[in-house]
Amino acid sequence: MNTRPRKPGKVVQSINMFGDTICVDLFERDDGTFGFEEYRRDSETGEGWFPIGHYSGNVFENLEEASSAARESVAWLDSEL
Repeated sequence: MNTRPRKPGKVVQSINMFGDTICVDLFERDDGTFGFEEYRRDSETGEGWFPIGHYSGNVFENLEEASSAARESVAWLDSEL
């Protein structure tokens, strides 16, 4: 199965780490705020994607703020952008 858990909003950007087993999704909520989450996939188990960062509860006024916070919080993200 190659699905991610339900997001709190619409994904506007997804950045995969080399190897495609970890990613960060930036999303927009229905109320117009933004957030991000880091996910991991274990291809061996076929269980799909699951959150590992627990960042999705953080609320940002715009995409730029969410992106900046993601870059500060997720160590590998700068090297992939």
